[in-house]
Amino acid sequence: MKIAIVTGIAGGIGKASALMLAEKGYAVVGMGRSEHPDLSDFDGLDITYVSGDISSAEDREKLFCAAVEKGDVAVLVNVAGVAPRVRNDILEMTEESYDYVMGINTKGTLFLTQAVANRMVKQGNGGSIVNISSCSAYTSSTSRGEYCISKAGVSMITKLFADRLAAEGITVNEICPGIIATGMTSAVKEKYDDLIAGGLVPLGRWGTPEDVAKAVVALCDGTLGYMTGESLILDGGMHIRKL
Repeated sequence: MKIAIVTGIAGGIGKASALMLAEKGYAVVGMGRSEHPDLSDFDGLDITYVSGDISSAEDREKLFCAAVEKGDVAVLVNVAGVAPRVRNDILEMTEESYDYVMGINTKGTLFLTQAVANRMVKQGNGGSIVNISSCSAYTSSTSRGEYCISKAGVSMITKLFADRLAAEGITVNEICPGIIATGMTSAVKEKYDDLIAGGLVPLGRWGTPEDVAKAVVALCDGTLGYMTGESLILDGGMHIRKL
């Protein structure tokens, strides 16, 4: 049995990734912060839900143990992430907001990856780790600097683990989505609708969680097995510089 750990499973990219991996035959063990999420889309699939927050060492351990009880862990997909509760100018950012965002997006990702990487090394069967970063890792948004910093940190986490684990047959890559229609972006939908209509995204549409999940599966199932330490930019062409 192939076990895949997926964080942020209650919605958006995490949910779409869990569904596609389960449909590919993985037994998915996932975590979300909601105690009673709507999991009806998972009916009939081998998906185990664990309630918790990856910024908590205790909750990370709970997720890890639930996965290893089922068997060898083949895949880790780090999706869980939060935006600042309030968008503030970088000159007004608070330590509380910084700690909240970094605790989940960066610290949680780092130490869950460390735990799973050690397990994969011990198993000796290789594996795949995929981190969901963001275009914000390399794009300045001065009203949510803590988010940009946290995702830049995820990019370095990807490189560090890719370097350390390559000899173990474990690939580590990241996906940097652009404007994706999720709960996180719903509060700024009108803003991004206008920007997309104005040509910000060459493909002319929002991205979907399923767009990202397809890339997740390709990085996990061996399709891109000779790739490690790479950032896949999935933004509809938004990163293209034009004159």
